[in-house]
Amino acid sequence: MTRRGAVLVAIIGLHVFIAWALATGLARRAIEVLAPPIQTQIVEEVKKEEAPPPPPPPQFERPPVEIPPPDVTINMPVEENTTAIRVTQTVAKAAPAPVAAPTRRTGLGVGRGFPNTEDYYPEASKRLDEQGVVVVRVCVGPDGKLTEEPTIAKSSGSNRLDGGALKLAKAGSGKYVAATEDGKGVVACATLPIKFQLR
Repeated sequence: MTRRGAVLVAIIGLHVFIAWALATGLARRAIEVLAPPIQTQIVEEVKKEEAPPPPPPPQFERPPVEIPPPDVTINMPVEENTTAIRVTQTVAKAAPAPVAAPTRRTGLGVGRGFPNTEDYYPEASKRLDEQGVVVVRVCVGPDGKLTEEPTIAKSSGSNRLDGGALKLAKAGSGKYVAATEDGKGVVACATLPIKFQLR
């Protein structure tokens, strides 16, 4: 027997052995020994139970406040249907007082010989070119003379001019024309504007 024949016999024998092993189930047992069967387990997913949401907070309703109606009693006069004679009182209205005739009045003024403004213009104010109008309040009696010291009703903004205006108002005492009511001289107060202006 040659080498080639021996190899051929070995190959044929191997095939016969494989066929016999398949037929008898030997191959299947050998595979099971070498590689054990895979076991699978079905694991069911456990569902987590979600906690129910908390209940809403209770809503308190305010009980309605009942205010009892006020006890008011109104005494209404009851008209009686009678045929009796009723006495009603009537108040006689007094006649209106007669209206007095309007009083004739004249205002306070300055008369002849009243001092000149230029004579009382302060020299310092002239040098500094100060000008302005001073409003002086004077009170004069029936004789045309001052009854009280004159005062500044509205300043010119310069103390020198205000002082000159007061001196002028005082110097005019006796030269004022008094105010009158129904032709009689009365005490009256008025404002006197004195203007200092450079020429």
